[in-house]
Amino acid sequence: MKNKRNNELAVCGFAAVKALEQKPEKISRLYFTADRAYSFGALCRLLAAKRIPYNQAVPEELEKLCGSVHHQGAVAMIRTPELPSVCERDIEAWRISNETVLLLDRIGNANNFGAIVRSAAFFGVTNLVISGDENQSYITTSAYRTAQGAMEKVMVFSVSSTAVFLKKVGGIFPRIGTDSCGGQLVHAPDIFPAEGCVLVLGNEETGISRAVRENCDMLVSVPSPLKTPLVDSLNVAQAASILLYEAAKRKNHV
Repeated sequence: MKNKRNNELAVCGFAAVKALEQKPEKISRLYFTADRAYSFGALCRLLAAKRIPYNQAVPEELEKLCGSVHHQGAVAMIRTPELPSVCERDIEAWRISNETVLLLDRIGNANNFGAIVRSAAFFGVTNLVISGDENQSYITTSAYRTAQGAMEKVMVFSVSSTAVFLKKVGGIFPRIGTDSCGGQLVHAPDIFPAEGCVLVLGNEETGISRAVRENCDMLVSVPSPLKTPLVDSLNVAQAASILLYEAAKRKNHV
């Protein structure tokens, strides 16, 4: 939930707020229930040193602040995130470090976005790129809560267009798109190179766009072990976990 007047975003959920101990400078205000006070003692000391306000609050006040009953007794107000644009220096650093870079093409559901960020952090993928497309979810209260603290581990960048970004990194990184209807199977040998890649995840309903598809070097899919699956496809966040696991396994030679 955004506070447009103060240019703030509410971060709620115990793990998400607790993770802000790593970056207390992001916090403009902190609120927690009495039973959570002990857990936030260290953070409160950091905030007091910076003269940033914090207070106990009843659950109803927290719900009003964040617009959700799922606050788990903690709400931090932070400055609305401003995403850095990807520049040539970033691309070169990723190339040198053999990074796996995650590119989201119109992932519209904030909970899916947050779950993807969480999986990315778990598998060591710390650079994620999104576009300014109106169908792309931004960093929201729901995304923060679902990410369970991973928003502090993953750097989210912006580009004007996912297709243009893919054109730009052509020849620098293998560009791997996901397609539930075809492509090579995700566990096939040498799909994910050890030198890193750009992995593209598409919209929950329509998949990657035609322009993005045309700028991928290959397409991959997650197969069902059943001859006749009971549903057509996986949720995009679940598919992301499988793909990121395979990429991490290949990169680390597990």
